[in-house]
Amino acid sequence: MGGNPIHTVRSPPAVPHPWRVWIAWGEVEAMPPAKSDVLDAEDAARGITLRVPCLTELDEPRIREHLAQNRFFWLDLQGPSASELRALGELFELHPVSLEDTLHFGQRPKLDDFTSYVFLVFYGMREAGDQGEAALTEVHMYISGQYLITVHKDPLPALAEQRSEIEGRVLHSEQFVVYRVLDSLTDTFFTPLAAMDDEIDRLEDSIIAEPTDEQLQRIFALKRDLVAMRKVVTPQRDLFARGIDTIAELPGLTLDERDYFRDIYDHLIRISDLIDSYRDLLAGAMDAYLSTVANRQNEVMKQLTVIATIFLPLSFLTGFFGMNFAFQVNDIQQSTLAFLALAVGGCVASAAALWLYFKRKRWT
Repeated sequence: MGGNPIHTVRSPPAVPHPWRVWIAWGEVEAMPPAKSDVLDAEDAARGITLRVPCLTELDEPRIREHLAQNRFFWLDLQGPSASELRALGELFELHPVSLEDTLHFGQRPKLDDFTSYVFLVFYGMREAGDQGEAALTEVHMYISGQYLITVHKDPLPALAEQRSEIEGRVLHSEQFVVYRVLDSLTDTFFTPLAAMDDEIDRLEDSIIAEPTDEQLQRIFALKRDLVAMRKVVTPQRDLFARGIDTIAELPGLTLDERDYFRDIYDHLIRISDLIDSYRDLLAGAMDAYLSTVANRQNEVMKQLTVIATIFLPLSFLTGFFGMNFAFQVNDIQQSTLAFLALAVGGCVASAAALWLYFKRKRWT
C-alpha cells in the first residue's frame, strides 16, 4: 500500500501494533507503518498534522464551533432518540430521506450521494454476548469534508477502540479517520468466522463419532448465520468496488490514498470467500450427518434381516411338526428321541447353519 509491501507472518505479534491486524486462513497480515498511523506528535515530514476531535454526544455548541472553524471531527452516537436524530438533521442540514433511514434502521448496505455529504450504511459484527452468538450490527455514516457521523444502536468495541486511539492524537488527513472506522468494522467479521471454522471442525468430528439431532440443529443455525452475513458482505464488497470515487469527490475531503480503501475491498473479498467456503463445509457436514445416520440405519436393518432370516426355517419346522398327521402322532411324537432329533435338532441345525453362513459372508 502506497509503495510499501504487505508483510505476512505466522503468528500475531506479542504487542499490538497501532495499525489494524486481521486474521484469515491461519495467517496474520499487518498494515505497514505509513500514512494511516496515529501519532502523539505532529510529523510534518510525513504530512501527519491533523488532530480530529471525537464526540459521543450531540453537543450543539461544540459542534457549531467545529463547523464554524471548518475543523474536521468525528461524532459517534449510540442509540440516539428520535428527538436527538431530528436535532442532528437540523444541525447538519441532513436530507430527510437519509434521516428517515437512520430513524428506522434495517437498511441494506448502500451509498447515497447528497452532494454535500454521502450517506453510507455499513455492517460490522458485534462481540459474542452471554448466549455466545455474534450478531450483525448496522452502522449509519454521514461523511463530508467537515465531519464523520456514525450512528448505531448497540455498543461497538471496535469503534470505541478507534475513538480512544484517535482522540487527542495526530493523523495524516480526514480520509484516514473514515478508513480506520470502515477497516475496524470490516475486521470484526474475522473473529466470528474463525470461531465458526473451529466449530465446523468439531461438528464434523462429533458427527462421525455419534450423530445427534443437536448437531443437525447447529448446522442449520450456522447456515442461517452465514446467509445473514452474505446478505450484507456481498453488497458491501460491490459498494467498495465502485463507491470510492463518490467519497473522493466530496468537497473538502482529502482522499490522496485510494490504496487504503482498496485494502478494505480486499478484506471484504476475503470475507466473502470465507463465507462461501464455510457454506460448502456446512453442506459437507450435512451430507456426512445424513450418510452416517443412513449407515447406522442400514446396520440395524441388516441385523434385523439376519434375525428374521434365521427364524424363517424355524417357523417352517415348528409349523410342520405342529400338524396332526398320523405319521407324526404315531411315530415321532410318541418317541422322545425321534422328536428331539427331528424337531428340536432340525431347528437348532438350521439356525446354526444359517448363522455360520452369515459369518462366512461377513453379514454379522
